[in-house]
Amino acid sequence: MLIEHLQARLDELQAQSLTRFTRVAETGTAPRQVVRGADGEPRELLMFCSNDYLGLAAHPAIADALVEGVRCYGGGSGASPLVSGHSRAHHEVESQLGEWFAPWIPQARAIGFCTGYMANLAVVAALGDAQAEIFSETLNHASLIDGTRLAKAKVGRYAHVDVQGLRQQLAASTARIKLIVTDAVFSMDGDIAPLPALLALAEEFDAWLIVDDAHGFGVLGASGAGSLEHFGLRSERLIVMGTLGKSAGLAGAFVVAHATISRYLLQAARNYIFSTASPPAVEHALLTSFALIRGSEGRARREQLARLQARLQAGIAALLQRHPTLPWRMAESCTPIQPLIIGGNAEVMALAAALEREGLRVPGIRPPTVPKGEARLRITLCATHTEADVDRLVAALEACA
Repeated sequence: MLIEHLQARLDELQAQSLTRFTRVAETGTAPRQVVRGADGEPRELLMFCSNDYLGLAAHPAIADALVEGVRCYGGGSGASPLVSGHSRAHHEVESQLGEWFAPWIPQARAIGFCTGYMANLAVVAALGDAQAEIFSETLNHASLIDGTRLAKAKVGRYAHVDVQGLRQQLAASTARIKLIVTDAVFSMDGDIAPLPALLALAEEFDAWLIVDDAHGFGVLGASGAGSLEHFGLRSERLIVMGTLGKSAGLAGAFVVAHATISRYLLQAARNYIFSTASPPAVEHALLTSFALIRGSEGRARREQLARLQARLQAGIAALLQRHPTLPWRMAESCTPIQPLIIGGNAEVMALAAALEREGLRVPGIRPPTVPKGEARLRITLCATHTEADVDRLVAALEACA
């Protein structure tokens, strides 16, 4: 019965144009990548789908640091951090992150995780105990949503960037501990949460603000520290998760918060306690990544991203003016995530397939990842794209239009 049941579910997904499949990348992450598609044939594609926003995944200095880390530490870490898996490289990564975030979080201390998904599950479930109430943004990442499901706390949701609605919920709460949980940069829309207003509510209602800055870290702020630096926020009520597999170009994640909160997570976060630590060679290479992000090269790459974003927005705006009957629309975004909302599932997948035939990989994103009727192309830019790459994408969209 299980096989028949699952096949029926698969048939339903196919009928709704919701089937997913993996592609096999034959080369490393870069704007141009050799990929095997559904037909199994390798093709070089111009990629507008990676979260490697600064283009560091293929940086030679990081590759050299990773090799050096392997020679120093070997392969895996061998155990969880609390047993024997916490190397000097892990310690140094956490120390540098704590120092980096000190201007925005008093007594900042970082704790590392293997993935951002694990970090979000850990922080929300560990802090969301029976004495807490969680106020979760409706467009939060799946990992935050799953964290609320694991938590023992009461959970409420507030509408996307609806500060007034959140205020009403906070005012009505009698919970001893209040946790506001939000993405910083929303991964499918590219817009930024109103963090200054959310922090003001946290201060007013004695709440804590948990911020998933997976898509802001490395991209936003003068030093690339992310959304807190972008807005110039400072408070011990801030608890920030950042990933290290996007702008940092490697793998892993971290939570940085007031030292007392981080020490508690070390005692209570099951995802930390019961998971093998990340490979120390990766942690060693992250030190080089941090230096690049915080240095002149990181600044130059963020400036390049801003230029590419402006060029893409101008190109698509002109395209839509030339085709006023098209139902397409650009989401408002000041980040490398530049969604083009198409509407229907079949329509967006047909458009993505047409672009792929022209040698461009731009993924179609469908429900439940995005709301029904708002299927979209999730265009992501990397600092290693060129203006000619952006122009080629706009021209291909024009041909499809």
